[in-house]
Amino acid sequence: MRVGVLTGGGDCPGLNAVIRGIVRRGVQEYDWQFVGIVDGWRGALEDVTVPLDVPSVRGILTHGGTILGASRTNPLRTEDGIARIKRTLDVRGIDALVVVGGEDTLGVAQRLADEGVRLVGVPKTIDNDVGGTDYTFGFDTAVSIATEAIDRLHTTAASHRRALVVEVMGRHSGWIAVHAGVAGGASAILIPERAFDVEQVCGWVLSRFQLRRAPVIVVAEGAVPEAGQLVVRDESRDEYGHVRLSGIGDWLADEIERRTGKQARTTVLGHVQRGGTPTANDRWLATRFGLQAVAAVWDGDFGTMTAVRGTDIVRVPLREALATAKRVPLELYEEFDVFFGT
Repeated sequence: MRVGVLTGGGDCPGLNAVIRGIVRRGVQEYDWQFVGIVDGWRGALEDVTVPLDVPSVRGILTHGGTILGASRTNPLRTEDGIARIKRTLDVRGIDALVVVGGEDTLGVAQRLADEGVRLVGVPKTIDNDVGGTDYTFGFDTAVSIATEAIDRLHTTAASHRRALVVEVMGRHSGWIAVHAGVAGGASAILIPERAFDVEQVCGWVLSRFQLRRAPVIVVAEGAVPEAGQLVVRDESRDEYGHVRLSGIGDWLADEIERRTGKQARTTVLGHVQRGGTPTANDRWLATRFGLQAVAAVWDGDFGTMTAVRGTDIVRVPLREALATAKRVPLELYEEFDVFFGT
């Protein structure tokens, strides 16, 4: 059997661990051949591939990014996109496909599955917002990086007696903000799941200063003020129609200065959250996802996605996983109210 492997969307710590797990198990247990599709769906459209074998995946476990490359190319916006991808698979003799990506990449995979393509999905997003799985690899690394940044910013905030706003990734969900904010002892955490009151945030800022402490506010990029709208730098969109986020941190810092008279500065962590070496936990989870994706192909369990439930790796239908994004439950978020402004 010849199996194609594709990594789509943004880069993410742990992608290489997935590729390694797929190839090692497929070759060593089943004597399969593997074809890497370069730069996600772009390579599938343009028939750009590379051979994958055991020597090519040695030593990549600790590396960030993906040796196959990735892109946000959306073949559904391309004329005959699905037909072109199917033609690439046919020309390369690919019998089955493993697609590693987030909601957009897996959404395309679902369309291909509907068209009869035999494939298995692997969830990938640092935002941890893919449905059907407790966690996605890359999330732990992003939280670790954000937490370290918050730890460091506490000292500079205190030294200069100013408020610091830390903007982290999280378009639809605030998982990174909540985990890193709690771990880093943030004075407030703002997430997309709950619109925030600017006056309340300013009250928390002043409360911290009254305690002779400097506030650090963690805000997810998709957070929205009450009676307001999403704050962005510009209105440009990617191929999946998503507005390119970033801007809420600067907006909030300006509002804090204007309303409290206290100095406020912004740090946007941006792409640093998803770059570099994956944590041990992300390597472990990504490796298991890769191994179990091969098992799903072997079983002919196509149209499914690997997922972690507790400590078990299970399979869920792709359609079920894509039905709704996984968001932070408000009852979980409200557990941490006691820390805000204190």
